[in-house]
Amino acid sequence: MGRTMCRTKRHSHRHAHSHSHRHGSGHSHGHRADLGLLALRLGTGGLLFSHGAQKLFGWFGGGGLEATGQSMAQIGFRPGRRHALASGLGEAGGGTLLALGLVSPVAGAAVAGAMAGAASVHAPAGFFNDQGGLEFPAYLGFAGSALAVSGPGRYSLDHLLGHRLNRPWMLPVTFAVTAAAAALTVSRRLRTQAEEGPEEAEGSEGVVGSAA
Repeated sequence: MGRTMCRTKRHSHRHAHSHSHRHGSGHSHGHRADLGLLALRLGTGGLLFSHGAQKLFGWFGGGGLEATGQSMAQIGFRPGRRHALASGLGEAGGGTLLALGLVSPVAGAAVAGAMAGAASVHAPAGFFNDQGGLEFPAYLGFAGSALAVSGPGRYSLDHLLGHRLNRPWMLPVTFAVTAAAAALTVSRRLRTQAEEGPEEAEGSEGVVGSAA
C-alpha cells in the first residue's frame, strides 16, 4: 500500500513538472511571437508612414500633395491630386495603424490597396527593385496583408481594447472593398494611358518613382 502511494506521488510530481515545463515553453514561444509581430509592425508601419508623409506633407524630401498630384496625373491617375491624397492616406494612415496595432483589418487593407496601385505602375519594369520593378510595393502589400490576417499580437492597441476594433468579419469585408477599389483605379489608369497612346506613356516613365 505504501509503495503504491509513493509511486503515485512520484508519477503525479513528474506529470505536474512536465505540464509546468510545457506551459512555460508555450508562454515563452508566445512572448517571442508577440515581440516578432511588434517588430514587424513597427518596421513595416514606419516605412509606409514615411512614404505617405512624403506625398501628403512633403516630409523626408517628398514633393507634397501638389507635386505628387502632378506626377500621378502624368502616369494616368486622374485627377492627380485626389489620387495623391488617397495614396498618401493609405500609406501614412495604414502604416500608422499597423505600427500601433489598431483596427488591424482596416490597416492591412488600406496598405494592400495603396501598394496594389503602386505595384501596377512598376509592373512593366519587371519584378526586381533595382530595375524599377514591383518588388518593394509587393513586399509591403503582402506584409500589411499578413499582419491583418495574423492579428497584431499582445503588444498592440487592439489587444488593449479587447479586439473590439479587430473583429473577424472585418477582414473579408475590408479586403473585398479595397480590392474592388484598387481594381477600378488601376483599370481607369490603364484606360487613360491607352487613350493617350504610347508617346504619353513613354514620357511618364521618369516620374514613376516620385508618384508610386
